[in-house]
Amino acid sequence: MTAVAPDTRGQRAGVDVDVDAIVIGAGFSGVYMLHRLRNMLGLSVRVLETGDGVGGTWYWNRYPGARCDSESYVYCYMFDKELWQQWEYSERYPEQDEIRAYIEHVAERFDLYRDIQFNTRVTAATFDEANGTWTVSTQNGDRLTARFVIAAVGTLSVSNTPKFPGIGSFAGETYHTGCWPHRPVHFVGKRVAVIGTGASAIQAIPRIAQEASELTVFQRTAGYTLPANHGPVPEVVKRARKADYEGIKRRISESAAGFELSFLEKGAAESTQEEVNAELKTRYNQGGFGIWLGGYLDQFFTQDANAKIRKFLEDRIRERVNDPATAELLVPKGYPFGVKRVPLESHYYETFNLPHVHLVDVKSNPIAAITPTGLRLSDGTDYEFDTIVYATGFDALTAPFTNIDFRGRGGRRLEEKWAEGPRTYLGLMSAGFPNLFTITGPQSPSVLSNMTVSIEQHVELVSRIIADMADRGADTVEATREAEDAWVAHNQEVAEATLFPTAATWYMGANIPGKPRVFLPNLDFVGPYRAKCDEIVNNGYEGFVFDATITQEVVA
Repeated sequence: MTAVAPDTRGQRAGVDVDVDAIVIGAGFSGVYMLHRLRNMLGLSVRVLETGDGVGGTWYWNRYPGARCDSESYVYCYMFDKELWQQWEYSERYPEQDEIRAYIEHVAERFDLYRDIQFNTRVTAATFDEANGTWTVSTQNGDRLTARFVIAAVGTLSVSNTPKFPGIGSFAGETYHTGCWPHRPVHFVGKRVAVIGTGASAIQAIPRIAQEASELTVFQRTAGYTLPANHGPVPEVVKRARKADYEGIKRRISESAAGFELSFLEKGAAESTQEEVNAELKTRYNQGGFGIWLGGYLDQFFTQDANAKIRKFLEDRIRERVNDPATAELLVPKGYPFGVKRVPLESHYYETFNLPHVHLVDVKSNPIAAITPTGLRLSDGTDYEFDTIVYATGFDALTAPFTNIDFRGRGGRRLEEKWAEGPRTYLGLMSAGFPNLFTITGPQSPSVLSNMTVSIEQHVELVSRIIADMADRGADTVEATREAEDAWVAHNQEVAEATLFPTAATWYMGANIPGKPRVFLPNLDFVGPYRAKCDEIVNNGYEGFVFDATITQEVVA
């Protein structure tokens, strides 16, 4: 695609608009979307961002130990070879501040800041059927019109705090890992509670333990983890990677999850426990996702195969935790390995060997209330703290989109349409909402992949659709009801063939009371999903309608 003059407002739509496209969010998705639409297609674009800086997830998540679980050489944009060659993270897994610095560098490098409006929360967006445009409203009272709206709002951007009785009564300091203060937080000499043991807690707990005089972790469900084996990357490895840009880019785009990992040909079910142990030990010592996303594929489909993986990992926990009772609490129970998010950890289990760190099971004895001095369990046990850290996760995948009052054809709200679960085509569009794109939305690989790979694929697909609309002379594009129905059904069928639905996870919406229990991401894997999207485009955009007038009956 070649750049054209950027002053194209309203030319194709036949009506005046403020900008051609409004992008909601200035994380990895929004920053790249702005570059593609403005610098490559020549459109006028405005990015609206709630925070006062770029970064998205990495702007908000500043808790102690916040770090990416994807290796640094693939947790970055691959669209520009020179950018990829020149930027270098300091270690194997980039920390939050480095990732934020990287996105800031990209925004400066491609002159993006001038079209990003910070401190602006989008509250609503309404489609005008008469002229095929969107009106976007903000909390500041602004109203902007555009032909296209791209929701680059992220998948884990709406934090979840359980509604404990008395939650506002605590007199000490409270924090949520998903919305950490942009100032130093100190725990020296303090009695600290951490509620939750998910991905953010697993990173934060070892760091908080280094400062706190006493740390008590309240765990509802133990999770499987894998060692990160974090540290500097050897120079010889760096040089080899720099020389293989094209190969790395191709392999991660064709892979299962956006990494240079591939599953073993022989399954765990047809291997002995000893063979499985030997295979997994190598990957365990290497660190990273090699056991989860580069081990045995049949672990996702059969309990027999999965049990062998669990046996290996559970033995590692018992080896690393000194107290047998604590170790048993940390051993996951009641669900298969790999169907919950598998975080990477650094010294997590060893932290519970420290005398001032305590683990409390709140599955058998739930938290009954937050009190002015701490919290109380159901059996009446009271704990006193100076600080409470809520590491209680997010209302994932759907809430970032439904928290905005999107209204499509006939004034129908997206939240209403998704009341029983998301309804999308490719996780990219929803029928009845023309020219609205959801980057890495529900029912796309998104959170089951290296996000930067999936983000680039979606952003490039959206920019291709918009460019092809110009060639067609089209004003609107949207998914058909039939294509959407088929994709929703396909998404669930693929998930139900696996062990994923057997666990109560945020992949299933199970962490949010009242949220429909449907599988939210897509399990086709990154490479096959990309190939499917390419096939759809090459076949004349199967499942999409350009310039269509779709009746209320079709989208009801």
